[in-house]
Amino acid sequence: MKNLTLFTLAAINLLLSPGTFAKSSDKTVEFLNSKPASARLPFSEIVRVENTLYLSGQIGLDPATKKLAAGGFKAEAGQTLKNIKQTLQAHGYSMEQVVKCTVMLTDIADFKSLNQVYAQYFTPPYPARSTFAVSELALNASIEVECIAVVSG
Repeated sequence: MKNLTLFTLAAINLLLSPGTFAKSSDKTVEFLNSKPASARLPFSEIVRVENTLYLSGQIGLDPATKKLAAGGFKAEAGQTLKNIKQTLQAHGYSMEQVVKCTVMLTDIADFKSLNQVYAQYFTPPYPARSTFAVSELALNASIEVECIAVVSG
């Protein structure tokens, strides 16, 4: 059993090691970042696989202060969605191309407020969405959102 676990961990490590897919001769995978690697956390802002964009989760950090947006849940949710919009725009994409969002809340009671803020950033037909409660998020954020978008060739 121990050997199987070690083998599994080694295989996962090999698959997830930096550059495994980036060095592939298949040009359909792109790792998109607006900041150099030394200035960001160890993940890509967006990974493009053919016509699909996978956006890393965003929280309500104000880029100017590097702190969570002040003013309560709605302010933090608004900053989170603004960060998603700015990340997409930095790479030439838009919110209209988002087809799915996954929302994590530390308090499910914020669901109604989320919908109010969300409707300011997305218009009908809305992207598909899953929302669920979690016990904690990075930096004590109250919301994290990750998205998938589809773009033309």
